[in-house]
Amino acid sequence: QLQLAESGGGLVQPGGSLRLSCVVSGYTLDDLVIGWFRQAPGKEREGVSGEIVSHGMKYYTDAVKGRFTISGDIARNTIYLQMNSLEPEDTAVYSCAAGHYRADYPYGPIPRADDYDAWGQGTQVTVSS
Repeated sequence: QLQLAESGGGLVQPGGSLRLSCVVSGYTLDDLVIGWFRQAPGKEREGVSGEIVSHGMKYYTDAVKGRFTISGDIARNTIYLQMNSLEPEDTAVYSCAAGHYRADYPYGPIPRADDYDAWGQGTQVTVSS
């Protein structure tokens, strides 16, 4: 059974950095597609970034391009989201996601909830001075 456990959220000042982690159990990362989503108060959930691990193909929503980096550590079976140059608009609950890779599925250009089979519990990221 695919299960995810997140950590790494917190309070950071504008311009600062945070790294979110998500440990995956049940399957190895190189069989999966991985992603990060966020939901701000009063807004719909938004796909932030996704990766097809076996292909090394990564994609990002425009709002975070050049600032956020998704990665997967196969040895640790862990997903990361490195967030730099954080802005108050990045404040949200962030959730990791993972799903079984399907060769005939149209992944990208941004992650969609239907791409994934399992979700982390969510972690709060607050960007404020």
